[in-house]
Amino acid sequence: MYRKQLLLLISLLVLGVCSAKNKNGQNIYGIGFYNLENLFDTCHDEGKNDYEFLAEGSFKWTGEKYKAKLNNMARVLAEMGTDKLPDIGCAAIGVAEVENAKCLVDLCNQPVLKARNIQFVHVEGPDKRGIDCALLYNPQLFKVRNVKLVPYIYNRPEDADRTTRGFLVVSGTLAKEHVTIIVNHLPSRGAKSYAREDGGSQLRVVKDSLQKDDPNVKLFIMGDMNDDPQDASMAKCLGAKREISEVEEGGLWNPWWNVLASGHGTLQFQGSWNLFDQIILSVNLLDKPGTNDYSTLKLLDYQIFRRDYLIQQEGEHRGNTLRTSAGGIWLNGFSDHLPTLVYLKKK
Repeated sequence: MYRKQLLLLISLLVLGVCSAKNKNGQNIYGIGFYNLENLFDTCHDEGKNDYEFLAEGSFKWTGEKYKAKLNNMARVLAEMGTDKLPDIGCAAIGVAEVENAKCLVDLCNQPVLKARNIQFVHVEGPDKRGIDCALLYNPQLFKVRNVKLVPYIYNRPEDADRTTRGFLVVSGTLAKEHVTIIVNHLPSRGAKSYAREDGGSQLRVVKDSLQKDDPNVKLFIMGDMNDDPQDASMAKCLGAKREISEVEEGGLWNPWWNVLASGHGTLQFQGSWNLFDQIILSVNLLDKPGTNDYSTLKLLDYQIFRRDYLIQQEGEHRGNTLRTSAGGIWLNGFSDHLPTLVYLKKK
């Protein structure tokens, strides 16, 4: 009898840390994205142009700075999702600008992440600087099924010698449902707009392929798009719509379009906000108006994750994001981007 009671207690404790229930008995899950802005270690990776993040490089990168960066990134990642899930945070978070698997091991070993047993998915990519995308996840909430890196392909002869980050496609199980998270980092604004438009078109091909394999798969397309929601790469090439009413069967909704229109963003350029850090949802994650049917995973809410400590509080750049370094000066900050989040619920 005692053994059965003990097993029941253990089961209840495990269930208690795997989800958070609101007063209606709905489980809530957080999914996020964060551009970590140059999470580099202090060692040279053969074949990669990472010299600026060595001790003699332009950032004068040292072990002390690297440890501070890890601590700062872990703080943000651990706090993401805690507005609605104060005990467990996010089930999964896509990240960009990570140098290698060693950085991810060091990151997940930070006490606030290690306490939740946060794991990661990473595939080394061809980017010349060495930065990759990855997915952090809580294995009690998200179970990884399959992982692949779909290469980004430059289609024009003048770009024949270019290589950049691919699309990290992670298939898994969340709340007993098949979900796939695509983490990407499209070419920078230093490249011409067609490079990002080609990226949007390639993302659409990946999406269509996944939906062909499983029409019921629930998709999250996330990343630093280096474009705003209304730009051609997102609105036309990927086909992510501004309004839910515009989304057709098998289509995508971009909730950040109206967020940016209301004056909020995730990074600033010349005093104006952009919203490059997007999480785009497949239509089967959206509750049909008036139905209030949450028998399967549906979107509950979305937000830009903003804390005072992520923002410069004084000086010329007051109100901007507090970066790790700026103008050659180490600020012991966080990133030039703010994270984004979506919350899902299920009865």
